[in-house]
Amino acid sequence: MKPICIMLAGLAPLVAAAQASSQAPSSVQVYGLLDAGVVAERGCNGPCAHTRLDSGVSAGSRLGVRGREDLGGGTSAVYTLEAGILNDTGASDQNGKLFGRQAYVGLDGPLGAVTLGRQYNLLYETLTDVADPFHGGTAGSAANLVGYTTRRYDNTIKYQSPRSKNGWNGAAIYSVGESPYNSKANRAYGATIGYAGSTVNLRVTHQRKENALDASGAASAVDQSASNTLVAANVDFGRFVGYAAYGHSRGAGSSPWDMSNPYGAVAQSTPSDNSRDVLVGVAVPMGATTFLASYIHKDDRSSANRDANQFAVGVSYALSRRTELYGAFARIQNRNGAGYTVGNATGAGHGDRAINIGLRHAF
Repeated sequence: MKPICIMLAGLAPLVAAAQASSQAPSSVQVYGLLDAGVVAERGCNGPCAHTRLDSGVSAGSRLGVRGREDLGGGTSAVYTLEAGILNDTGASDQNGKLFGRQAYVGLDGPLGAVTLGRQYNLLYETLTDVADPFHGGTAGSAANLVGYTTRRYDNTIKYQSPRSKNGWNGAAIYSVGESPYNSKANRAYGATIGYAGSTVNLRVTHQRKENALDASGAASAVDQSASNTLVAANVDFGRFVGYAAYGHSRGAGSSPWDMSNPYGAVAQSTPSDNSRDVLVGVAVPMGATTFLASYIHKDDRSSANRDANQFAVGVSYALSRRTELYGAFARIQNRNGAGYTVGNATGAGHGDRAINIGLRHAF
């Protein structure tokens, strides 16, 4: 709670300065989102709270400040500081980091935007923004089975192209490892090319994460590297929006996995280091209500053949433009000792099925 208080105190002079000088060629915006819901988990052979109140079920709760200063010539300085909040307890999210969600500064101009700091990686953005009808939230989150578990990279340089007149865009990312023992440890890089039209949204992303852990320089390295490729699309058919994605994941760190062994197996199993992931989904809006459904198949190509399937359904009801009620149910069928769990926007979960009911408000 102390870091959040410090952050709030630090935001006060920024807001005051923005209000005192309405003619200044810069803008500051304080924003946030609070999300809380009841999570009921089943299929936990190990210890778990079967029913609990959680924060950030459909979207991570947050408090942030972002700004832009016009530098002339169509170029602006931009920045974002965003703190994750566990509003069920008041604690900081992202392992207690003050601005654990985002913390970056950069330049945005006619040739695109370059930002530096802690930022979302490209694979996660493609998965949640394009492929997943649940947009990475509630029990139906596609991140339960697809792609790389780390959502953000530290020490990151990110380029985002301007959107062309015909809808094409691109992005690239490079994260400096900054390990004192191995220059490759934690280094990451990737690129995206996409098209965003009036009814079609398409992206292709490839990302590589180097993660040979060797903290002392003497012990044998543990390679948790990941290579992920994801092709994702959604199409607005008028009465519904269809979603589809295909992913290819290689490397010991390329798939979601709960190393705490929630199913209580005698021997700890290992995640897939070679898989093909397929997702199909749909969102059906009916006035203020939107119905969601998705199916994901993870085809493990390793000798263990630890496949998994996820079935998910959900519904949201917009009480206003900023306030929403939601509910979701998902079940994962694990095969041959696979240990994938049903999580949500901020938690990995502990069981192979879960029900969520909650409320989200943005401000």
